[in-house]
Amino acid sequence: MSMTKLRAGIIGCGGIAAQKYFPALQTNGDLCEMVAFCDSNEARAKQAAADWGVPGAQSYADYHDLLAQGDIDVVFVMTPNVSHAPIVCAAFEAGKHVMCEKPMSATTEDAELMMAAWKKSGKLFTVGYQNRFRPEVQTLHRAIQAGELGEIYYARAMAVRRRAVPTWGVFPDKSLQGGGPLIDIGTHALDMTLWLMNNYEPASVSGSVFYKLGHLPEAMEGNLFGPWNPKTFEVEDSAFGFIKMKNGATIVLESSWALNVTESREASTTLCGTKAGAEIRSGISFPKDELILNRGAYGKLLDETLCKDGVVKYFGGSSDDPGVVETRQWLKALHGEGEPLVKPEQAFLVTKLLDCIYKSAKSGKEITF
Repeated sequence: MSMTKLRAGIIGCGGIAAQKYFPALQTNGDLCEMVAFCDSNEARAKQAAADWGVPGAQSYADYHDLLAQGDIDVVFVMTPNVSHAPIVCAAFEAGKHVMCEKPMSATTEDAELMMAAWKKSGKLFTVGYQNRFRPEVQTLHRAIQAGELGEIYYARAMAVRRRAVPTWGVFPDKSLQGGGPLIDIGTHALDMTLWLMNNYEPASVSGSVFYKLGHLPEAMEGNLFGPWNPKTFEVEDSAFGFIKMKNGATIVLESSWALNVTESREASTTLCGTKAGAEIRSGISFPKDELILNRGAYGKLLDETLCKDGVVKYFGGSSDDPGVVETRQWLKALHGEGEPLVKPEQAFLVTKLLDCIYKSAKSGKEITF
């Protein structure tokens, strides 16, 4: 049975749109077509419409104009973090389904407005945490669901780069991003860890946030993305959180764009359970994406890893990309097949915990729930 294609409007046509969403939506062209594009730089929206849109796709400089276009079913929001809330709330008021790029927002207050607008709308809502869709993360999730790790009581959520400060777009701009590595990449590590543990009940949070290397010109030596401007670098260069859950489980969250450490570990998590432990080692820090389970058996300690896939990849090569799989799962949910994997309540808690790390660091006090 063929499905009616959903009609998508895109708000924000910058780097994340071009790298992740446009290709993912095009690959899922059997379910969806891109009919409208909006960017504060209208030339960029026009170009995106020409490159990725259906014939006659509209382009706008103001998102209100896009939301007024009656034939749009679903909106994808990929603008700087602090603008997520007003755009998402307006999209729900206009009767659209919404997928928002991570994080949900920069502050708990904004996230609360988004949650209220979503609940009132009766529409579907999800947030772009594509790391959940990595094959090794999915495999570990299944193992945990089957009880392989036992009770998970300690975890390290890792988003540590030695020197990979993003030097493009609005990344160093606090007024638009709301923060640095904690909100940019720490958010992925925390989302992945909470989801794998299936624990969304925090008791307390304390945090340390550092502005040490961003202003030092000599710290730019060896930065993966070249030099940044120390004078306009407004966000933290590293941030750390200590999260205790109501059942006593503890998560240590480490994030940095620049840190004097020999080992980078991005989009990674270490989970310690009563029966076994597990490590996800994924992302730009590692030569390959790995899942390593560890346990004691037969009088020895065992490490078990995933085999290399024995299957021939589709000739497109991109069908198993996490962004493509994530988009397909969301579009299928909009067509009534299953629920979106990333639930708004879960993404809300990630934003709240990150916000609490910033607030705890500023006040010097632990924050209790």
